[in-house]
Amino acid sequence: MDNRDFGTALDMMRKAFRSGLTRSYTWRRGQLLALLRFLSECKKELSAAVFADLGKSEAETCLTEISFVAGEIRHALRHLRRWMRPACKGVPLHYLFGSAAVYPEPHGVVLIIGAWNYPLQLVLAPLVSALAAGNCAVLKPSESAPHTSALLARLAGIYLDRRAVSVVEGGVDETCALLEYRFDFIFYTGSRSGGREVMLAAARKIVPVALELGGKNPCIIDRDVNLGTAARRIVWAKFLNAGQTCLAPDYLLVHQDVEEGLLRYMYQAVIDFYGSDPALSPDYSRIVNDRHFTRLEQLVHGGNVVFGGQCDRASCYIAPTILRETGESPIMQEEIFGPLLPVLSYETIDQALAFIEERNNPLAVYLFSSCRATKNRVLHETRSGSFCCNDLLFQSAIHSLPFGGSGASGFGRYHGQAGFETFSSSRSVLFKTFFPDPGLRYPPYGPEKFSVLKSIVRFFG
Repeated sequence: MDNRDFGTALDMMRKAFRSGLTRSYTWRRGQLLALLRFLSECKKELSAAVFADLGKSEAETCLTEISFVAGEIRHALRHLRRWMRPACKGVPLHYLFGSAAVYPEPHGVVLIIGAWNYPLQLVLAPLVSALAAGNCAVLKPSESAPHTSALLARLAGIYLDRRAVSVVEGGVDETCALLEYRFDFIFYTGSRSGGREVMLAAARKIVPVALELGGKNPCIIDRDVNLGTAARRIVWAKFLNAGQTCLAPDYLLVHQDVEEGLLRYMYQAVIDFYGSDPALSPDYSRIVNDRHFTRLEQLVHGGNVVFGGQCDRASCYIAPTILRETGESPIMQEEIFGPLLPVLSYETIDQALAFIEERNNPLAVYLFSSCRATKNRVLHETRSGSFCCNDLLFQSAIHSLPFGGSGASGFGRYHGQAGFETFSSSRSVLFKTFFPDPGLRYPPYGPEKFSVLKSIVRFFG
């Protein structure tokens, strides 16, 4: 899409949608297959672009971005016919003869605003849902990942139908310009502050939105767990993409009896994964830009570092860092979104649960425990978009599980069928015959007729 003429381009997309271009199974399937081909044929270029933006290794880009989106596409292709079918509903006897169903209808022209931390996944995974649901889509990749954004803008039109899919590059000004136009649905991934602006813009035009935001995801470590395994899984999940993952654990609540042991295992896991100097590891990413580096460096200097803490502005490098903190520490006031992991201790599970409950609902709650009672308590006494026990992140990699936040961490779900439903509008449909046509439904309503009608409503209601 030409950044200088949003209106004309959007009018063309609306005409394409109204023509019925996107509604058929054949078109939707064809676009999903084209997107799958794009990921396969451009894998090297995509990996190079993400590396240029985030210093992310080819292996990490393949596993967490390209392969994930490809899996979403294959899952959608397997189930698309079933998702598209109307869902038949029962009709009460007093409404016979007729048939009722719910039809999944595409919204129309949707806007997808992506985030920089996973610049492919967070644009293309929602696009999979949008295309499967039969929408036209305008994609707005993040300006903080300029190489990936430019590549998507250059190649999307080669593989996908230009009448229905467009990419807009640019920064805040371009995003604000887009939000001045009316879309039929807006899907936003990013910060809470950005989410507020999107909601305000959508509210002025009464446009439905889905917001995928962030939060301080807690991870509780009980005293009855395999500390070595827990440490390795925590270190992997936290320092993947240099901690720039919305689902990463934001802080640990560790039982005081195992705190020292867990710290030793985590220190060893960092060395095992990234070597004695993670700056030299080809598998360790960099901070996206100088602004975020400055913010994280200030948190390091203001914290109680157990190990790590090395910073290099020239390369936007911040080492995997573990800190000992309290609930009042500056690092505990906002989402960290970087390779800094505060550790807090607790004596009883009641204390841990009370600490979590005092804060906004996160995207995820994590627990390491072998106790069934503890698992049930944490599951039922916390609120979050997802819950994962004895592992981290993988609840978002299962295509049949909806992904999204709760409360301040966002609303709206996608991945798999949930994404299809988010990008669809449920249309209630009733077909009736001309016969019978009883006079009871029509006025005048005398006492006897009204009494019969009330009896029918009570009996069949």
